[in-house]
Amino acid sequence: MFRYLPFLLVLALWIYAFIDCLNTPEEQVRGLPKVVWVIVILLFGEVLVGPIAWLVAGKYRGPVPAGGSTPAEWHRNHRTEFVAPDDNPEFLKSLKEENKKDEALLKDWEADLRRREEELRRRERGEETDS
Repeated sequence: MFRYLPFLLVLALWIYAFIDCLNTPEEQVRGLPKVVWVIVILLFGEVLVGPIAWLVAGKYRGPVPAGGSTPAEWHRNHRTEFVAPDDNPEFLKSLKEENKKDEALLKDWEADLRRREEELRRRERGEETDS
């Protein structure tokens, strides 16, 4: 059992460094472009050079900016203040649209139910007259 422990530790460090590199925002990567760091981690992972290099020199490990950051560029460019749903006109508009769709669907279901009930009544009348 213990003879596999070094292999498992190397594998765990390799996976951790790889995932950490992928999840790190581009502005926190030092030295090389992020894609190159991924390649270095994958190529030199078995001998621990790639993962250790990433953990030591690849990532800026200082305080995070006050505004925070997210990996996706869209989120960085579209920061908005929180607005309560009651005050958000877009949300209220979407509720009205959903309500209209739900009412239309309900009317269709009711019409279908009426049609089926009428069809059943006709069948029952037809069977009574045939007897």
